[in-house]
Amino acid sequence: MNISRAAVLEKLGQPLVIKNIELPPLLPGQILVKVLFSGVCRSQLMEVRGKRGNDPWLPHLLGHEGSGIVLAIGEGVTKVKIDDEVILGWIKGEGLDAPGAKYQCGKQIINSGGVTTFCNYTIVSENRLVKKPIGLEFDTAVLFGCALPTGAGMVLNELKPSTNESVIVLGLGGIGLSALMTLKALGVKSIIAIDISEEKLTLAKQLGATHIFNSKHGNLYQAIYNLTDGGADMCIESAGQVTTIELGFALIHKNKGKLLFASHPSQDELIQLSPHELISGKKIAGSWGGSSIPDKDIPLMHTLFLNTNIPLNILLTKRYSLEKINDALDDLEAGQVFRPLIVMEHPGNPVQKIC
Repeated sequence: MNISRAAVLEKLGQPLVIKNIELPPLLPGQILVKVLFSGVCRSQLMEVRGKRGNDPWLPHLLGHEGSGIVLAIGEGVTKVKIDDEVILGWIKGEGLDAPGAKYQCGKQIINSGGVTTFCNYTIVSENRLVKKPIGLEFDTAVLFGCALPTGAGMVLNELKPSTNESVIVLGLGGIGLSALMTLKALGVKSIIAIDISEEKLTLAKQLGATHIFNSKHGNLYQAIYNLTDGGADMCIESAGQVTTIELGFALIHKNKGKLLFASHPSQDELIQLSPHELISGKKIAGSWGGSSIPDKDIPLMHTLFLNTNIPLNILLTKRYSLEKINDALDDLEAGQVFRPLIVMEHPGNPVQKIC
């Protein structure tokens, strides 16, 4: 009987539970993928910690960025074929929008959405995957499932800065560093990186930041105002806190500054902004996946980074087995890793069910 080894969210605020779950038959529009690598992002961390509100789907699977190989396709699927190498992501693209699969372990039903990647075999909707560009390594490909479409998309699709504009990147996780690398690839001359981690700031400098600031040290407001003549033209915020969204808004120019954020503060927290700053000309907006269209943007982003020799895999600083996924979540929460990478094993391909 075909099974998948999976990390299951059974209770909010509790560690994920590793289980073997039974793979159901494919429905129309669904695709069975052998997952080779999965990323872990802050959105998944917030969900596990119970900071995104009530969850009516428990128990369920998680993970929304990964890479793998197509093993089987359901009725109506035309986008991929068996043995295709693919990238899995949460942003909807072309193809059928199939329902999430329902797995089983004994009498327990385990829900899933259109894409899950915290498992070594997964069933995904056709519109949640794209073919992996030729030459792109499977591990690096994980970044194209969430971090790059969001971070690079915020730059390419939404802010579209000129080379002479000043841009702050506030929060140097996977999304923030993806945005920074994109700014560098576009030749933006003033790239200001802000974080509380000296290690991340050092990396940002290596990746093209022209100025770095630790927000814990010194008068950040005055330093930015002096550097940018009254505030930055743009700020990309991805630190995941209400306070950092408010900080980013304070650091942009009072008459023309734009703040774009893609973070996930807790569900019950609200940002506070001065109405007068808004009517003076400041702008603020949230970003949903960098407004990326995966089937179009992933090949373009891959070509952009390839042609500018941007070392994408520098973000993948630490690897974990699926059994250590709770350690990966803890390390991400503590700011000790840029983008945790889960390396899947496939004993038996697949093995006998054990619940």
